[in-house]
Amino acid sequence: MAEVNGIKPIVLGLRRTVSKLFRYMLVLGAVALLWVSFIQWRMATLPDEKLPAHDVGIVLGAALWQTTPSPALKERLDRAVELYQADVIPRIIVSGGYDRADSLLTEAEGMRNYLVEKGVPSEAIYLENEARSTLQNMLFSQTIMREHGWTSAVIVTHRYHAVRALDMARFLGYDSPSVSPMESSVLTMAWHKSRETLALTKWQWDKMRSVFGYRPVT
Repeated sequence: MAEVNGIKPIVLGLRRTVSKLFRYMLVLGAVALLWVSFIQWRMATLPDEKLPAHDVGIVLGAALWQTTPSPALKERLDRAVELYQADVIPRIIVSGGYDRADSLLTEAEGMRNYLVEKGVPSEAIYLENEARSTLQNMLFSQTIMREHGWTSAVIVTHRYHAVRALDMARFLGYDSPSVSPMESSVLTMAWHKSRETLALTKWQWDKMRSVFGYRPVT
């Protein structure tokens, strides 16, 4: 009987622990659901406004297929051509380094070639050939802007990606950056939005860490 009485408190303690853990998991799950919902809402409601004239457009790189922009990257470049032809941007920075170790061109070089084929003069295109991430896209393009004395920029990318890119531009000190987001008819959006949710979450964490000296860009 004593042995049974000794086991009972242990069982009760385990039940309390499991109950607390379950409650914590529920709270954590609710917070995660709210955060994901907030990010998806931000992606969905980012406005596609009529833009005034800016100094430059910045096209954020994506994959090349051999030496040709992928269909998704063509969507971004086609938007940049529209903005150029509408006199919203008189020049374009194409930003992106080598996609893979065996790539024949940088993303920027592939984008430049496509834009020239679409009628954009080569002298209106500026190559940023080093970036390997969205933050580097924004940082290295900002360096080109400062070298030429440009202050206003339109970021050209897909809508799901534009929230993070715009936030990074503000973090880096861009002067009232604008964005020209577009939907995609070629991407699997469930996958890309899920991946972008993780990337945006990591970016928010990196921003908080930067307060204590962490440098997001190496």
